[in-house]
Amino acid sequence: MTPAPRRCVCPGSFDPVTNGHLDVLERAARLYDEVVVAILHNPAKRGTFEVPVRIELVRSSLPGPIADRVRVEAFAERLLVDVCREVGADAVVKGLRGGTDFAYELPMALMNRHLTGIETVFLPGDPTLEHVSSSLVKEVHRYGGDVSDLVPAPVLAALRELE
Repeated sequence: MTPAPRRCVCPGSFDPVTNGHLDVLERAARLYDEVVVAILHNPAKRGTFEVPVRIELVRSSLPGPIADRVRVEAFAERLLVDVCREVGADAVVKGLRGGTDFAYELPMALMNRHLTGIETVFLPGDPTLEHVSSSLVKEVHRYGGDVSDLVPAPVLAALRELE
């Protein structure tokens, strides 16, 4: 009998996906058979990119070696633990850029474990991308700064289309 695939969820808004996100997704794909990118969004809030565009940007930015092991889906108005249960995930994988991220993420990880027993795996981010966040990328781009080394090519093209 074949064992069930080990599956994790990498949650976030991915508005837009950055090279920091891709670093975490690539490393998660080495640890798990399948990575579910859970684009979590609030329908009452409008992001920079509409949810279907975010899904396509993540898909088109995935490196070839992991593209067939990463599934990208959107989820709204539900707890992360319910998303994990729905997709059959063994764990949540989160990237950490530093101590501030850890302080923010730890209480959520403990609450998720309290609610359902699901564990959170923290992956330290690539130190060269420690300063990269979706919101900073959007702000720097909005004011004419060069973000070409912070985001994958499809995202850069999408940002330029917003101009």
